[in-house]
Amino acid sequence: MSEKKRYYRKKTELLLLLDKMKLWPSRSGVLHGIKEIDRRGDYAIITTHCGQTFTVRDSRNCRAGRWLRNKWAVKPCPKCKVPEWKLEKYSKTFFSSSYGSSLKK
Repeated sequence: MSEKKRYYRKKTELLLLLDKMKLWPSRSGVLHGIKEIDRRGDYAIITTHCGQTFTVRDSRNCRAGRWLRNKWAVKPCPKCKVPEWKLEKYSKTFFSSSYGSSLKK
């Protein structure tokens, strides 16, 4: 069964993108599954399935956003146990500067 391709705007806010994808790219290149996002203004506290908690700032061109859009993190976290269907959905997602959903609030 071939899953449809998804198109999103390239310069969307990070928290909107994370709400939609539920994946977090770490600096070591590992994709973590997001368990909870607690918004606090321009910041959010993110909790992953493997128990890591950290604070991120909502930005359009931060490291995590760039890594998700460019698909630089591809190895899933063994502790988070990211399901195969979510990785497949992520691989079929494309980002364009002139086409796709802008992920409004």
